[in-house]
Amino acid sequence: MSTTAGKILVFLGVSALAGVLVAGLAVPLAATGGATAATGSDLIEEFPAELREEPISVPSRVLASDGTELARFYAENRDPVTLDQISQDMQDAIIAIEDERFWEHGGIDPQGIGRALVTNASSGSEQGASTITQQYVNNMLINADLRRGADRLTISGTKTYTDKLKEMKLAVSVEQDLTKEQILEGYLNIVLLGGRNYGVEAAAQYYWGVPASELTVAQSATLAGLVKSPNGYNPETNPEAAVQRRNVVLDSMLAQGYITRQEHDEARNSELGLDIHREKTGCIAASQAPYFCDYVQREIVANDAFGPDEEARRQLLQRGGLEITTTLDPKLQQQAQASVEETVPVGDPSGAGSALVSVEPGTGNVRAMAQNTNYAPEEGAGNTVLNLNVDAAQGGGNGFQGGSSLKPYVAAAWLEDGRSMADMVDASQDHWRQGEQFRASCQPGGNVAIPDAGGWSVNNVIGDMKRPMTADFGLYWSINTVMVNMAQELDLCGITDVTGRLGVHRADDGKPLNPANPSFILGSEEFAPMTQAAAYAAFAADGTYCRPRAIESVKDSSGKTYDVGGPQCQQALDPEVVAQLNETLTQIARRNADEAGVDPGVPMGGKTGTNNSQSSTWFIGYTSDLSTASWVGNYTGLGTLAGQAVDGQVHEDFWGSTLAGPQWMRYMKQAAPSLQARPFRAAEDSPFRDPANPERYRMGGDGSEPGASGPAASPAPAPADGSAPTPAPSGGEGAAPTPTPSSPAQQAP
Repeated sequence: MSTTAGKILVFLGVSALAGVLVAGLAVPLAATGGATAATGSDLIEEFPAELREEPISVPSRVLASDGTELARFYAENRDPVTLDQISQDMQDAIIAIEDERFWEHGGIDPQGIGRALVTNASSGSEQGASTITQQYVNNMLINADLRRGADRLTISGTKTYTDKLKEMKLAVSVEQDLTKEQILEGYLNIVLLGGRNYGVEAAAQYYWGVPASELTVAQSATLAGLVKSPNGYNPETNPEAAVQRRNVVLDSMLAQGYITRQEHDEARNSELGLDIHREKTGCIAASQAPYFCDYVQREIVANDAFGPDEEARRQLLQRGGLEITTTLDPKLQQQAQASVEETVPVGDPSGAGSALVSVEPGTGNVRAMAQNTNYAPEEGAGNTVLNLNVDAAQGGGNGFQGGSSLKPYVAAAWLEDGRSMADMVDASQDHWRQGEQFRASCQPGGNVAIPDAGGWSVNNVIGDMKRPMTADFGLYWSINTVMVNMAQELDLCGITDVTGRLGVHRADDGKPLNPANPSFILGSEEFAPMTQAAAYAAFAADGTYCRPRAIESVKDSSGKTYDVGGPQCQQALDPEVVAQLNETLTQIARRNADEAGVDPGVPMGGKTGTNNSQSSTWFIGYTSDLSTASWVGNYTGLGTLAGQAVDGQVHEDFWGSTLAGPQWMRYMKQAAPSLQARPFRAAEDSPFRDPANPERYRMGGDGSEPGASGPAASPAPAPADGSAPTPAPSGGEGAAPTPTPSSPAQQAP
């Protein structure tokens, strides 16, 4: 097929024919004799054709990393096959009804033209005389016009006389360059056969679910009959007309000796026997991961490697036969999808959303992307095309408040400033009056001030925590006053520098965090889960941050490859900073696993997050080879999920450890056997004698390591994100709800 297609491509131009051609052909075309036929062909041959190349429209395929097909995109449903993959009955049927002298003529059939002229002149009907070769040329010209976005197409019924002459010229040229078998093969792969089915293979699969090689006499005659009027004789929508036309084809096949009387009669008496196999195009018909498919589609349309503008890129996706190999791991995707639906079933009356997205540390490859909704534009419970895992520009919404999931970035800036996680922090200050300043060297004047008349009050969920404690202890128990007091000792621009290097940005407009509003420290900004997964991946990769990427390679139907680039990574954090930070984050992940009652059985780190209204909850966790953001919340607004029935269960408090943490743990337990998780790099200068000992986190302590004389008290049980059974009245594990316009930082706890 590739050889035939390659030869045919050179005939996709339109002849620059002068008026003399019209005059010279007027008489020969009306004649019917053999000598006249030669004269007509000779005259046409004297005029050159302006050639152009355009490949035929072929569906594009989106593939998972293992080659599994996820989805197809097409304007024309076509699956090219070679002639030996098309039944002989199909070949005979198309010749019998469309071009009975196909094997004898040289591209133009003078006898057919003469008959058509006489019939058209003597009756009110219009009879065509195009040979299969001419029809093939015309279809290729239409394809070329569509690929180039031409304003006027040479579709039958709209052709001028000049169009017809151009078609005839090219038909003669094609016959001189290709064999009859190659022409027939090309024609049977490009012709429209009802709906959006082009070519006999796609049509055979659509109408009967069989390959073109297995088409029967009756089925072949039905398809051949469609050529004259693909809609009028469509067997799905006009079965009676389709049967009548099929029988006309069968009569022609019998008259020309292609079938016996018995075969003819059996086929005429048979039912259409349709078994429709609908082929939906695009992500709505994806075999799995439809939201990932949507993300990939948008990546193609946004990338100038695939065309000069968005329309050209869409055309390439619909017609270019792209083979898009992605980074998706089908097994991880299935496990992620099962986990989110177990957390919150699709269409749950609560309206809660659950999402998981996994990124590979060291490459940025997106390995899974799941959420508990149906990818569907129609209204209905659980239906949405909104991708919960990505930014607004990538098909997502405005993101979700990060809450305490932002605290590791503050701790990383603390370590970068030469401090230690064992350093004591006075967490007693819980109010910053109006005008009180935080150092911010990148801002005008080098500082930012609390703007609100009432100042900024910060509370903790756990009582008796407004006191001195280690930075390690404060991060472990997610103490808000610790983080704000740590930030006041630092430069806020140092914190946003860390988040910037880790790719952390707002989901709505893609802008980096703004140090002008100190409430960002506690996660008041809104992020996409994929942003968080990619940032935390750096904690698994010794500080190397990689931009998320979904496309491994792309090539088109002609074998051309497109430059999609490789991993885009940079050393964002010093490996020693990450190693010391991991001494705390691994302990947090271990406690979450214990409380969830699910142990993935691999070295892991992570952090929870909850906003004040308890409408956005997180657990972002990582192993050495997979970083995953788990989110559960209200994606339609800020309505709290506390006290609401989610999957039939009411949770008085709704923290990151309530559902998001267990969701992550279940997923990772399923995924772990196929991964090769390794221990994280050990800190070279750890401030702790035994970093793996959780005794330093005993409730009532300050984070100091217990002495060697005897064991310390065991930590009192508490939710994994630092909450207590009885939270403070203004509590919340992380950030405030959407700030009031007049006091954007005041409500942050």
